[in-house]
Amino acid sequence: MMELFKEYIVVGGMPNAVNEFVTTHNFANVLKIQRGILAGYEDDIAKYAKDSEKAKARACFLSIPKHLSKDYKKFQYSIVERGGTARKFGGSLMWLYDAGVINFCHNLSLPQLPLEGNARSDAFKVYMCDTGLLMAMLEDGSQEDVIDGNLGIYKGAIYENIIADILGKSGKKLYYFEQNGKLEIDFFIRRNKMATAIEVKSADNTKAKSMDAVFEKYNVKQGIKLSAKNIGGSKAFDSFPLYMAMFL
Repeated sequence: MMELFKEYIVVGGMPNAVNEFVTTHNFANVLKIQRGILAGYEDDIAKYAKDSEKAKARACFLSIPKHLSKDYKKFQYSIVERGGTARKFGGSLMWLYDAGVINFCHNLSLPQLPLEGNARSDAFKVYMCDTGLLMAMLEDGSQEDVIDGNLGIYKGAIYENIIADILGKSGKKLYYFEQNGKLEIDFFIRRNKMATAIEVKSADNTKAKSMDAVFEKYNVKQGIKLSAKNIGGSKAFDSFPLYMAMFL
């Protein structure tokens, strides 16, 4: 199942890309279609965004892989442009969101219900709505790296993006919790009437120190670890394979 899941990460869910893969099982052909879609997105930005937003929306769009490659994945306008600010680029990000290109994942001031009530509007991560298109934004050879498990700095980012994609497509708003750059939980959802921490593990080491800390410090009582490993867990949290995120 994990091998099929990796193929899904690479191919994504765009109909033309899926049809090409089902027909030919050729990743190079899929990549050409995906990059054509990305070029179409840039054309749409040039065609439909307001004149004042065109260059800014394109810059925000192209900065997404740079943001996700960092350990600290909070969206930073200074990565889009040196000295960039929310005043300058905030509207451009919203244009991309309204166009269905990106998803926001807001930081929580407290990891407690109601999640929306504790969400911070000024601190968020940005994920692509289709992970296959994120892969197509990376350099040639990245698709093979995913299949082979050699993802380097992008490994965690790609797995986080696919989980954000799955949660978003199941109708969930996206939240995470980060405190002082030391404690970070990848996602929080409401599950069984409780605030539930989700940690996405891309490495073989699936220890979750942040989850242990958030249980102790913030009285969170339910957690889920998603990794390449099989079903398991303890009293405090459940462990599921990454591809089971669709059932959360």
